[in-house]
Amino acid sequence: MNARNNLTLPRMASTGGMTLTDSVFEQLLRSRIVFLGSEVNDEVANRLTAQLLLLSAEDPKSDIKFYINSPGGSVTAGMAIYDTMQLIEPDVQTWGMGMVASMGQFLLSSGTPGKRYLLPHTRVLMHQPSAGVGGTATDIAIQAEAFAYTKRQMAEITAQQTGQTFERITADADRDRWFTAEEALEYGFVDHILNREELTRSSVS
Repeated sequence: MNARNNLTLPRMASTGGMTLTDSVFEQLLRSRIVFLGSEVNDEVANRLTAQLLLLSAEDPKSDIKFYINSPGGSVTAGMAIYDTMQLIEPDVQTWGMGMVASMGQFLLSSGTPGKRYLLPHTRVLMHQPSAGVGGTATDIAIQAEAFAYTKRQMAEITAQQTGQTFERITADADRDRWFTAEEALEYGFVDHILNREELTRSSVS
């Protein structure tokens, strides 16, 4: 019997009181689709990384589709998702819709090259990571150093993903920068803007 038909889903709470055993999310997962439709936090990251690891173990050769409609969120939680995407064997297609902002943008552009998609009316936001800094002067200095490292690391990765220079990424991310789908494609965040014909072709591939 096909292992996919025997897939048992872990019971882990997600946002809004839903669980992975809810019928919609169960069917999506059986179709190798994971969905980020909220702010990125530790709970969401744990759910998504568990799904990615589960699908990779179940079938390491078939693509995973990762749909993103997110305002962003925690950098550390987002990096856990990013690292898992790079770790697993299957290609991870990323599909942006609605608003893909901040860490959402970073995860969108982290999909497998050639397999990063946007729906036509998606808006993409890039900006530098933010951090709450407080405490003693020593604490503030330590936090500022850690923040500078994270900012540089994310800019370097984004430069590699997009083909832009590190200097341009850091300059463009210094303030909120919004992109239309066409602008995001030109910038290098994604490889395709989906129309109905391309969506049908991708669904059967």
